[in-house]
Amino acid sequence: MRLAAVTCLALLTSLGGAFAQETSLDAASGESQGNTGMTVGVLVSEGYEIRAAVRHGDRTIVFLQKDKSAYACDFATLAQSRCGSIN
Repeated sequence: MRLAAVTCLALLTSLGGAFAQETSLDAASGESQGNTGMTVGVLVSEGYEIRAAVRHGDRTIVFLQKDKSAYACDFATLAQSRCGSIN
């Protein structure tokens, strides 16, 4: 369990600019998304699985993976998130 926490912390620090992208508010869902156009709902519907979730201050970072592709989604609130590819 401790190894998982250390791994998630390492991923968070390596993300650096992954979340430094402009976000836009999707009027239909009210969900904010990064330049990739991905949301957690879209990723899950495409077969991505949630592998880990980590609290980072007042935010939650969720890691999703499918085969060799992975995304990290930053949740500021339940209605506002942004996702970015981490590989």
